[in-house]
Amino acid sequence: MTSLQTPLGPAYPGTRGRRRARSGAVPTSYDFRRPVKLSREHTRLLQVSLDGFARQVGTVFTSALRTVCSAQVTAISQTTYGEHVDTLGEITYGIKIDADPLPGLVLLDLPLPAVMSALDLMLGGPGTQEQPLRPLSEIETAVVQGLVTRLLSELAYSLAGIVEMTPTLAGTEYNPKLAQAAAAGDVMVVATLELQVKDVPHQLSLCLPFTGLQPHLVRAAAPAPASDRERQQRNRAAELVDRRFQDVPVDAVVRFAPTRLDPGTLSNLAVGDVVRLSHRATAPLDVMVGEATFAHATAGTHGARLAALVVGTTKENA
Repeated sequence: MTSLQTPLGPAYPGTRGRRRARSGAVPTSYDFRRPVKLSREHTRLLQVSLDGFARQVGTVFTSALRTVCSAQVTAISQTTYGEHVDTLGEITYGIKIDADPLPGLVLLDLPLPAVMSALDLMLGGPGTQEQPLRPLSEIETAVVQGLVTRLLSELAYSLAGIVEMTPTLAGTEYNPKLAQAAAAGDVMVVATLELQVKDVPHQLSLCLPFTGLQPHLVRAAAPAPASDRERQQRNRAAELVDRRFQDVPVDAVVRFAPTRLDPGTLSNLAVGDVVRLSHRATAPLDVMVGEATFAHATAGTHGARLAALVVGTTKENA
């Protein structure tokens, strides 16, 4: 027995690999146990709300530190809480927030170097990059507390278009693995912000529970119900459009039934030739607009002008 090989047999895998290499496409992993649930529309809603929060973060830090600060949203993604915690540093300033009515906790992560630099500036120091990485003392915690309170207020104001919540401080944690704001497998929405303090970039993150946030996103994305006045205005507009269409002039034609001629007959036609039509003498003419026949008529005259009298067909009369 001989084996048959198609031309694409042995060379196909290598060809596919070369095509992939030329295109530059990089495969990405997909977890079928955790499908992506954050739609593009919901991401857009969060982007708009968190852009406002980022602007207010820059304003809060600028007024508190008396130096120019700015913040902007760099990414919004869906991930698990465990994966998010693994991206944080070994020591940080994690703010646990009780955001009623959202279930669970919201985690606002501030890099410890940014907090220490902010403390240095608020206490009259230069705010250099070389800052100690250690837990805050009681006095330092009290100083930062006012800054955190303002950030929570701005977070509630920015997300008011999606969910009306009352964020309260539930505690702080320096080791992100001990924060326990959610279970490791819980799906979260993580917004990453870049904070500039004296031209030094710091990465902030806001971790929100997706399960509690999704119903509010669906409701915020739904179209607003029309009021009675809006429905009346729409009905009135529809009536006006319908009325205007009644006065729009259209070209109507009266036609005989089509007659088929070969190209030779058409090319030899001359003045005085008689063409036999396929239209029966007893059949009415078609009254048409475009390609639609909406009535039938018989030929006649009206004074010195040609005219057509609209009539019913034999089937309609029957």
